[in-house]
Amino acid sequence: MKRFVLGLGAVVLGGAVQAADVQITKDMASVTVDTPSGPVEIMREQDTSAVIEGDFARIARPCPEFCIQPMTPAEGVTMVGELEVLAALQDPDTLVVDGRVRPDWETGTIPGSISMPYTEMADRLHELGCEPDFEGFDCDAEVVPNLVMFCNGPWCGQSPEAIRRIIEAGYPVEKISYYRWGMQGWRMLGLTVAGGS
Repeated sequence: MKRFVLGLGAVVLGGAVQAADVQITKDMASVTVDTPSGPVEIMREQDTSAVIEGDFARIARPCPEFCIQPMTPAEGVTMVGELEVLAALQDPDTLVVDGRVRPDWETGTIPGSISMPYTEMADRLHELGCEPDFEGFDCDAEVVPNLVMFCNGPWCGQSPEAIRRIIEAGYPVEKISYYRWGMQGWRMLGLTVAGGS
């Protein structure tokens, strides 16, 4: 029995439902990024019946702690979406930085990103090419990488706080981008997650 259900994005072959080809864009099915453990292919979940479960599916969280964050955490920071994050992961002059604390990071992250918890980042700018000085760091815009910062989502204050702290410590604001939708948006779109559960 062959039956094609075009409007629903599924194909039934011999009674089994086969998922449709769920692409990132009409011209991009996947992106491969290098990670310390080898190349990882980032693509969208192919099961068209998949849904978000667990903490990232929760839409009501108490504020303070889980207050909705502003679109821009600091003046001059560039906002980005998923396509810009994918491009950044392939750009050797850009680092995608997960600013969440370790327990959050362990739940899964964007493949190819690096972990720099917001509680430590302003003290670790030497790892990004900044030179320590008496009042913080000297971060030469010609030397330091572009950064794309993210955390759990629009209700997460970890990466916005990290952004404000590294700017105060001397990191050039024009080198910083913010992916506000973070892991909640990444998971909502069914994009590949590295590590965690």
